[in-house]
Amino acid sequence: MIGEREARMCLAAVVEPGHPAVGEAVAEYGAERVWASLTRPGSELPLGVRARAVKPAELSDRTRAERLRFVIPGDDEWPAPLGDLTGCEPVNQLSGEPLGLWLTGGGDLAELAERSVAIVGSRASTPYGDTVAAELAAELSESGRSVVSGGAYGIDAAAHRGCLAGRTPTVAVMAGGLDQPYPAGHRPLFDRIAERGVLVSELAPGEHPTRVRFLARNRLIAALTPGTVLVEAAARSGARNTVTWANVLGRIVMAVPGPVTSATSVTPHLLIRDSEAVLVARAGDVLELLSPLGRANPRPPSERRPTDELSPDELRVFEAVPGRGSVGAGDLALKAGLTLPACLALLDQLADQGFLVQNVLGQWQLPPRGQRAR
Repeated sequence: MIGEREARMCLAAVVEPGHPAVGEAVAEYGAERVWASLTRPGSELPLGVRARAVKPAELSDRTRAERLRFVIPGDDEWPAPLGDLTGCEPVNQLSGEPLGLWLTGGGDLAELAERSVAIVGSRASTPYGDTVAAELAAELSESGRSVVSGGAYGIDAAAHRGCLAGRTPTVAVMAGGLDQPYPAGHRPLFDRIAERGVLVSELAPGEHPTRVRFLARNRLIAALTPGTVLVEAAARSGARNTVTWANVLGRIVMAVPGPVTSATSVTPHLLIRDSEAVLVARAGDVLELLSPLGRANPRPPSERRPTDELSPDELRVFEAVPGRGSVGAGDLALKAGLTLPACLALLDQLADQGFLVQNVLGQWQLPPRGQRAR
């Protein structure tokens, strides 16, 4: 008799990802009973025939030999948001929380998923799309957000590489076994991701990607993260499926606009037009949408302005000064809603800090551009 973890591992090796009926049976009866039912002698069901061919000890040994770890719901590294897949509306007849996940890499999946953003898009991306995805991912990584994507050519790869250029690890969710991650040409990229991030798969070692497995993989990308950004996608694109999952799961969906003449801009523009996605153009837009309600995102230190240090009254006086020309203290006091003595005191403080200067006529103006406060 095998335990819950081993039973889930064996079931995951014989059941296609996103099989809602098996997931429901496991939730009701437990993985051990479901596995025992499948492997009982005499069953001629295709799933039962396949199950009896699996040797639990060999599967466990191969998982360890490939330096993989198998995690299940309840483990410390299991991302809680995956539970939202239980009972959710099916997409392409797929649904359900994974039975378990094979992982490899130095990162902790639950921790990385907690502060993550998915960036997805076309495999046949344009230089514009690659640049946008990489820069967006790098800025999000610098802000402390991990980037989740699918490891494919095009936008996925650009997003992973951009995140690797930042300070936060990235997560790649695969549609095949992690012993031979697909595409093979990305093995150096996957090795870099695994150094501090995580490679993730529902498929056992030795399994290869199929179209249905890519669709099932997309639900994990959408479920792991609080928000998904679509950078480029043609009218018929697999990335559109990830967006559908994100909407079904109640996640925030964002899209980057592109040239109206580009075929890869069709889906982002349609999503924005139909209010299925919010337009984003930079990392700050994404961070603002992902922030808890009522909490503004702090501006990164590199973007702070000199006027951020001014008091409210100083700022009111400073903003009352025109960009061109000069103005008298009396007019400034009226515009700022202050008494003249209070305004004069604030003007002296602003002059000492280099924000304003007084001309020969006694009026106040901005200093020459090269002499302004920094």
